[in-house]
Amino acid sequence: MSKKEFVEAYAKATKETKKRSEELVNAFLETVQEILEKGESVQFVGWGAFEIRERAAKDGRNPATGEKIHIPAKKVVKFKVGKKLADGVAKATKK
Repeated sequence: MSKKEFVEAYAKATKETKKRSEELVNAFLETVQEILEKGESVQFVGWGAFEIRERAAKDGRNPATGEKIHIPAKKVVKFKVGKKLADGVAKATKK
C-alpha cells in the first residue's frame, strides 16, 4: 500500500477529508522521525515499537569485484512487532 492509498483509507476510516488526513499522517510520521533522531524509542503497546540500534562494523566483499571492503558501524531503525499485531496478522493470513 502506498502512502497515498494509506491516506485515502485513513480518511475513509476517520471520515476526515483527504487533505486533513494527509496532514495528520504527515504530522505523525514527522513526530516519530523526530523522536527517533533524538535516540529515543516510540512504543505502541500491543502494536509494536520503533527503536534505534547500533549495527556493528564488519568486513564484507564488493559483489561486483570481489574486493574486500570495510562496512562501518551505524545506527539503524528497528521495528519490533507487538503481540496483538502479530497475532492479528497471523490470524488474518492463516488460510
